[in-house]
Amino acid sequence: MTSSPVQTHEFDSRDPATIQEFLSATYDPKLRIQSRNGYRLTHHRVDAGPFAIATTRQTGHLEIDASTLGGLVIAHNRTAHGDRSCAGSAHRFGPGDVFLVTRPEEPCTVHWHPGEVELCVLDLSVLAQVATTAPARRPGRIEFTELSAASTALAQQWRNTTSFVRDVVLNSPAAGAQSLVIGNAARMLAAAALAVFPNTAFTEPTAADRNDATTATLRRAITFLEEHADRDISAADIAGAAGVSLRAVQLAFRRHLGTTPMAYLRRIRLVRAHHDLVRADPRQETVSAIASRWGFASHSRFTARYHASFGVPPRETLNT
Repeated sequence: MTSSPVQTHEFDSRDPATIQEFLSATYDPKLRIQSRNGYRLTHHRVDAGPFAIATTRQTGHLEIDASTLGGLVIAHNRTAHGDRSCAGSAHRFGPGDVFLVTRPEEPCTVHWHPGEVELCVLDLSVLAQVATTAPARRPGRIEFTELSAASTALAQQWRNTTSFVRDVVLNSPAAGAQSLVIGNAARMLAAAALAVFPNTAFTEPTAADRNDATTATLRRAITFLEEHADRDISAADIAGAAGVSLRAVQLAFRRHLGTTPMAYLRRIRLVRAHHDLVRADPRQETVSAIASRWGFASHSRFTARYHASFGVPPRETLNT
């Protein structure tokens, strides 16, 4: 398993030209900022490859024009007020709101008044790892039909997801160094984004998917999982290896095993972690390090799953 180091970046400036240069390099080479007064901007960003989470605060009244934002940019407005215009529509936002800054590659104008915003930048390719558009095996790109969260409850779901990723994954050196953990976190964010914001993702199986959801498909998928459990793989990878659509492989696992491909993969990895704990030297290894190696970011969740499966806490296995 290869490491995928998390990188942290800090920025703090009162110089408009320096701020313009920094934000353009970080988010959009064509970004333009206008301000009615002097201001200070601070920016803390943790970059994990397929996604990044940043907290930025500023003290002015800014007008920002963006046209080529990379990836899907999701904002959690913590304390600021403002409004955004794109595709002929305008939206106001205030503290607590969760929204897409704009659709990928769609120009927008944002009026951002003093306050703090959390941004999550997600690589678009991750969306296709958890869902597809209908009904081909190589479907088109998922499009978002609304920029605001579908409900206040779903907005809270997004805040909870980013809080978990930030606190459990990005703030843990052991977890953040593992590609399995980072890949799982990226897909967790993608799944949350698709649940929170209305979009064209299609999840119901077609007649062809139902015909493909056979035991032969299941065997091919399980063989792939057993051989590649130490790699960062997604449900889409499993479907590709089985030669069927994403929905077909999901249906095959549900129909024949009552589970999902990713849940089955977690079970394989839990067993592999158990084997490592049995063989490990407790003077040189820790439970957290072994759990992270197999894609489990949360120590408490890993411990609960391990205890439920093997009847003892993982620390007891390690120290036996």
